[in-house]
Amino acid sequence: MFKEEGELIMEYTTIIVTKQSGVATIMFNRPEVLNAFDRVMGKEIGSAVAEIRDDPEVRCVILTGTGRAFCAGGDIKGMLSKFSSANPDERRAGLKNTHRWLKELINLDRPVIASVKGFAVGAGMSLAMVADIIIAEENAKFAQSFVGIGLAPDLAGSYLLPRLVGLNKAKELTFTGETFDAHSAQRWGIVNQVVSGEDLESVTWELALRLAKGPTKAIGLAKAMLNKSFETHLATFLDTEASYQALCAGTEDFKEGVQSFKEKRKAKFRGK
Repeated sequence: MFKEEGELIMEYTTIIVTKQSGVATIMFNRPEVLNAFDRVMGKEIGSAVAEIRDDPEVRCVILTGTGRAFCAGGDIKGMLSKFSSANPDERRAGLKNTHRWLKELINLDRPVIASVKGFAVGAGMSLAMVADIIIAEENAKFAQSFVGIGLAPDLAGSYLLPRLVGLNKAKELTFTGETFDAHSAQRWGIVNQVVSGEDLESVTWELALRLAKGPTKAIGLAKAMLNKSFETHLATFLDTEASYQALCAGTEDFKEGVQSFKEKRKAKFRGK
């Protein structure tokens, strides 16, 4: 497992957070309910994201799950029963608390990889789509399953999905709640890579280490530009591009990149 060789960052009850070689791993840890998402998990993910955000040693993040699943959506017997009994203002306030760390995770200035096995449905699929890159085992299953219990999507699912698959396909998947496999997810642009179950961890870890050893200042700024590209006017975007390029040119990584090119050797980036 990812956790066995990593340094435990903090003690949690519903997640396991470790750090190794510049990579922080957040593992959803409710295997008895296929890592179903509840309020406690939400609060703990928020704490973990804040911890990672403020840790300069973390240069890449992995999201994954223990046991047989990534995350089988919201905990219908637990969280959702309380959610339905709350008044609208209480429901809205609860979701807004979740949105705070969700935005931080989406905009984190370091790459995030989702390593998906088993079910990633409902809120679980949304959590996977929060990542910049998704690697899935060939038996993984995805669904925007909210319609099955009479809910609209949450955790930014309706924002992220059309950016990956296009508006009409996103509507189809959301309206029908259809379950689909990893190969379909890859064909539609949700998943980047499909691997065997036995290779999932090693392939994820190899990519995470590669990104963690990269010029993470530049990667973070590039991520910010890519995330803004759908909403920003071209002239504003180009101003941002010029500013970010100028910032990169002043980093130690840029100097190292130029020097390593001159010396015909592999660059040793430090994320500074």
